[in-house]
Amino acid sequence: MRFAEDISDVQFLIRAYAPGQVTVNADVLTHSLIVSAERLIRDWPPQCFEELSAAHLHTAATLQPEILLLGTGARLRFPHPSLLAGLHSQGIGIETMDTAAACRTYNILVSEGRRVAAALLMI
Repeated sequence: MRFAEDISDVQFLIRAYAPGQVTVNADVLTHSLIVSAERLIRDWPPQCFEELSAAHLHTAATLQPEILLLGTGARLRFPHPSLLAGLHSQGIGIETMDTAAACRTYNILVSEGRRVAAALLMI
């Protein structure tokens, strides 16, 4: 799916996604990533849901979002609550969804000026 909306004060927007790739601005990324309005972390270590750890989610927390969107790949999968405990203790809201939904939701929330980050596993 390709997006067309342009928000001038946001550095990083998700422009498109497809199996095996997410396009942030003009960069086609083929590895898991974390994106916020101000920062892009390429090559986020977990490449599949089974590799996801609390330490990986801590990387997303360093961006200090009010909401973290966790894109779990092609289908919705819920991480064990122990993986999310550190985020909850920091007051970060977590929304878990498939990666396509996380991409769409990220652009909506960032356009509203929300402090959002999306941690995305590939579709």
